[in-house]
Amino acid sequence: AISDPEHRLFGHQSGVETLKNIHALLLLLVATPVAAQAPAARPSDVDSIGSIIEAVYDVISGGAGEARDWDRFRSLFADDARLVPSGRNPTTGRTGFRTWSVDEYIERAGSSLEQSGFFEVETHRVVEEYGSLAHAFSTYESRRREDDPEPFVRGINSIQLLYDGERWWVMSIYWTDVNSSGAIPGRYLPGR
Repeated sequence: AISDPEHRLFGHQSGVETLKNIHALLLLLVATPVAAQAPAARPSDVDSIGSIIEAVYDVISGGAGEARDWDRFRSLFADDARLVPSGRNPTTGRTGFRTWSVDEYIERAGSSLEQSGFFEVETHRVVEEYGSLAHAFSTYESRRREDDPEPFVRGINSIQLLYDGERWWVMSIYWTDVNSSGAIPGRYLPGR
């Protein structure tokens, strides 16, 4: 009996034929719906890169005691999307990260945002696009109250997006702040 899993899966094929079949299977997997579980999005939230990024900032921002619209938040993200905060440990000096699903983010960060108040605004954006994918470096400032004169932190959200032919989806947001990464380079600041 043949124990090679590739041989059992594809029968007696040459290496090139096997690679063609693997490629075809991968294309089928990629063609599956991006988010079968997400609530329906507001069309105006997902019709452009700018609108979906603005919607993310809008949902997480609000005053102390103000509930956030977490279904709207979920509607912006693809299934299996990830949110990845990173930062430097003040004791060890090492940079680390966490990886959260959308629901884990809501569970772990949502109550703090709602209890303490949190307003995050984008101050600058640099976008690169190719085909159906886009990447945005979105420079942000965070405040506890909307009218705070100075932010308590600044940083960059690295946002990966996918256009499925009908709408934009957030695939991941990976962020760091100036406390962990130093000054923000000039090309990611307003007016540059």
